[in-house]
Amino acid sequence: MTNTIKRNFFILFLAIFGGGLLYNCEPDADTLGEQLFQDDAAQGKEIAFDLIGYNINNLDSIQSDASKLGSAVLGAFDESQFGMQKASYLTQVRLPSYAPDFGTNAKVDSVVLVIKPTYASDSVTTTTNEDYIYKDPSGDIAAKKVVNTYPINRYGKAKKTMTLKVHEVTEFLNGYSDKASSKKEYAYDQNSEIGSKVLDGNVNLVTITKDSDASSIYTSSAVGIRVKLDSAFFQNKIIAKKGQAELSDVSNFIRYFKGLRISVAENDGYLMNFGPNDMELVMYYKNDKTENGTTTRPQTTYTFSVGSGNTHIGSYAYTRSSNYTAAINGADKANGDAKLYTQGMGGASIGVNFSKTTIDSLKQLYQEKKAAIIGARIRIYTDASWTNKYYKPTAFNIVQGEVEDPAKGLNKYAFTTDWSTLGAGGAPNFAFYRTYNLDKDQSYYEFTVTQSLKDIVEGKEGVDYTKQFYRIDLGSFLQTSTGALVGHQYTSRAYDRNRAVFVGSDKGNAKRIKVRVIYGTK
Repeated sequence: MTNTIKRNFFILFLAIFGGGLLYNCEPDADTLGEQLFQDDAAQGKEIAFDLIGYNINNLDSIQSDASKLGSAVLGAFDESQFGMQKASYLTQVRLPSYAPDFGTNAKVDSVVLVIKPTYASDSVTTTTNEDYIYKDPSGDIAAKKVVNTYPINRYGKAKKTMTLKVHEVTEFLNGYSDKASSKKEYAYDQNSEIGSKVLDGNVNLVTITKDSDASSIYTSSAVGIRVKLDSAFFQNKIIAKKGQAELSDVSNFIRYFKGLRISVAENDGYLMNFGPNDMELVMYYKNDKTENGTTTRPQTTYTFSVGSGNTHIGSYAYTRSSNYTAAINGADKANGDAKLYTQGMGGASIGVNFSKTTIDSLKQLYQEKKAAIIGARIRIYTDASWTNKYYKPTAFNIVQGEVEDPAKGLNKYAFTTDWSTLGAGGAPNFAFYRTYNLDKDQSYYEFTVTQSLKDIVEGKEGVDYTKQFYRIDLGSFLQTSTGALVGHQYTSRAYDRNRAVFVGSDKGNAKRIKVRVIYGTK
C-alpha cells in the first residue's frame, strides 16, 4: 500500500489487527489516534525505512534434551550455503520392571527397534504377494502379504540412500531432567555395531493373513522403520544378567546399559523427523515351559522402555561452508550484514535493530505532523542466492531482546510487546508474522512490530531503543493443549530442519531488510 488512502482507516485497522488503534489517552498530540478517525478525515500512508539486520552466532549449539525434543531429527545433509549437517539421536533404555525372571534356558530369538518418522500418509503404494509363505515354527503357512509403502517426509536430497547405524552408548547420559547440549559428543562403542538398516526413503505397514481363513498372522504395530538388532548382544547384556545387580533397579540399570546411539553412516542425504516417545524396542525370546511332563518353548515378547521418562538427546555436528563461516564470524551489529543466515538446530539467528536515522525520522513525523503509527512490519526477502528445490521455511518465532551486559554479551528476552498488547489479549487476526510468495524464487516475510515501534517513537517511559533488538529464529512457539503459548523460550527450533539465506542491510539491494510503517495524519 503506497498511495494515500482516504477512507475510514479505523475499519481497516480493526480488520487487520483485531483491536483499536494503539495510542495513549493523553491530551493534544497523544490523542491523535482518536482524532484521526473522526469525520472520515483520516489519511493513511506507508513508508519503508532501512533496518540494521545482522547475523547472530549460536556456536552451532542448542539445548536438545528431552524437554526440548517434541520431535527428534536423524540423518545428514550437505549443501553449499550452510555446509554439512549431521543429526544423531541418543536415548536411555529402561526395563518395564526390575529383577525380571526370564525363565529357564531363555534364548533371544530376535530384537527389533522401531522408529516412526513423519511420512506422507496420502501417498501410498500397495504391493501384494498372494503366494507368500510364512515361516512358522510349527511349519510353513500359505499366506498373503500386503505391504503399504509411504514416503518419509525428507528435507534434503530425497533420492539419496542412507545407512542407519545403532551403537551402544558408553557414557552415562545423566537424568531425564538434566540439560544437554546438541554439541556435546557422548562416547559410544564405535567398534561394536548393534544393528544397521539401509534406508530407501520409505516406511512400510505390513499385513500377513492366512490363505485358509484370512485370519491375521502378523500386522505391523505402526508405520515405521524396523531395524533388526544383534540377538547375541541382548542375550549377553540382558538375559545373562538375570538375578544380578545390574537388573535389580533403575539406577543400576541405566549406569550398566547406558543407552543407544542412532545415526547414519553417510554425510549427505536428507534429514527426517520422528517422535522420540514413539520409538519401540522389542525383544523376542523363548524359554522352557513344562506342563504335565511336557516341555515346550513358546515365544515371549519383552518390551523395553525407550519413550518418555528416559533421557533423550539430539546430537548435531556441522562442517560449515567458508561463506557461512565468514558471514557469521564477521557479523556487523553496527551497520548490518549484506546476507542474513538463519537455521534451526543451533544454526544462526537474525538480529534486527532500528537505526538512529529511522527513529529520528519517525519521531519527526510524530512530533511535526502528528503522525500516528497504525501498523509496522519488518519485511525480509530470501536472497537471490537461495534459489533451490528445498522447502521454504514457514515456521518462525520473533522475540524482543534487551542488552543487559554488553561486555559479557548478556541479553534478556521476552515476547514482543505486540503479542503482550494484542496477541495475548485474543485479537482474532493478530499474527507474529505472515508469509508471501512461497512459490516464487524470492519469498518474503513480514513480522509485526507495531506496538514496540510506537513505544519508541512516542517516547514511552523506560524504553531505550539503543539497548533493544529483535531476534528472529526458525521454529514455531510451542502451545499448550488449550492453544496458549508456553513461553517465549519454548519453540521447535531444537528440531527444525529448515534454513534460508535472506537479504540483509545491503545498500545496493532494493529488497534489503526494512520496516514498513503505516501511519495516519489528518
